[in-house]
Amino acid sequence: MKLTEVKTRADKMAFLDVARSIYKDDPNWVCPLDNDIEAVFNPAKNNFHSHGKATRWVLRDNNGQLIGRIAAFINNQKAYQYDIPTGGCGFFECVDDKQAAFLLFDTAKNWLQKNGMQAMDGPINFGENDNFWGLLVEGFTPPSYGMNYNPPYYKGFFDDYGFKTQYEQITNHLDVHKPFSERFTKIANWVISKPGYTFEHFRVRQIEKFAADFIEIYNDAWRDFENFVPITHATILESFAKMKAIMDEKLIWFAYVNGEPASFIIILPDANQMIKPLNGKLNLWGKLTFLYRKWKGVSRMRAIVMGTKQKYQKHGLESCLFIKLKEYVLPLKQYDELELSWVGDFNDKMIAIHTAVGATFGKKHLTMRYIFNKPE
Repeated sequence: MKLTEVKTRADKMAFLDVARSIYKDDPNWVCPLDNDIEAVFNPAKNNFHSHGKATRWVLRDNNGQLIGRIAAFINNQKAYQYDIPTGGCGFFECVDDKQAAFLLFDTAKNWLQKNGMQAMDGPINFGENDNFWGLLVEGFTPPSYGMNYNPPYYKGFFDDYGFKTQYEQITNHLDVHKPFSERFTKIANWVISKPGYTFEHFRVRQIEKFAADFIEIYNDAWRDFENFVPITHATILESFAKMKAIMDEKLIWFAYVNGEPASFIIILPDANQMIKPLNGKLNLWGKLTFLYRKWKGVSRMRAIVMGTKQKYQKHGLESCLFIKLKEYVLPLKQYDELELSWVGDFNDKMIAIHTAVGATFGKKHLTMRYIFNKPE
């Protein structure tokens, strides 16, 4: 086997082609856009490079055939928040060969060790956790945009190498046509009518305002979670810019209490239903196909993230946002499903919201950790 660090244009294409080779006979897989993956490793398009670094490798067999890939990265803002310095590995793909898989894991581990790390989380992204994050272990159905998909045999590689589960990532599905419970609807409508409670959908022309509101809510809502790192203005503007091509402004809602940003939900049409035929290529034909499918419309949405300031978390604002969403979505007669992805098993409040709206189990991913020099 031959391992190559990705440096040249040919190496970059090989890195992308590994996945196309492994999943060529899997009807559920949707090839991520090449541009999306390359953006992760481009300092001009991913501001995580300003406080970290990343590299990647491809693996070939003795006949020169591509059989695997992996990336390793260090986010300096987060690496030292843990008990021991912890980096990450991700974008792992491999044929069903444990020797090849372990060589890839060893390569990432050795690079991280040389750069001062003592553990690695994986499979994760060099960026926010709304994309390319987690090992799929249940729900091997077509993924929504940005959600990791992998063969079932990957779990054995991670387990046998010594990775241990840090937390489970639960994705639930909501039937858009199923009515909310009478109690849920009654409470939500009561809150909506309260003086000082207002609700606005996102507007691109006011992107700076909504970016600031998002940051204010998000950093307050998540501040007490373990190893939380506040989101930055650059990161959220980068995220909104990436969403613009597919977003529907009226699927993104904010709640305010006496003018104060209090809660939000970010939902996007599922772009995977638009890019499925493209095989990752956004060339002229790909762009035309994408635009046609966007115009035609898709049947699934994906909730990327929700958040509510801590002092408003028992005010029923999340219920109101779902009501506002449904008021817009149902008359369209377009969407059938909302994927609520993903919620950590440590997040009891968000799991309770999923239950309250009547969502059912869809998928489970794992975020895992391997400690390099674990005492026997």
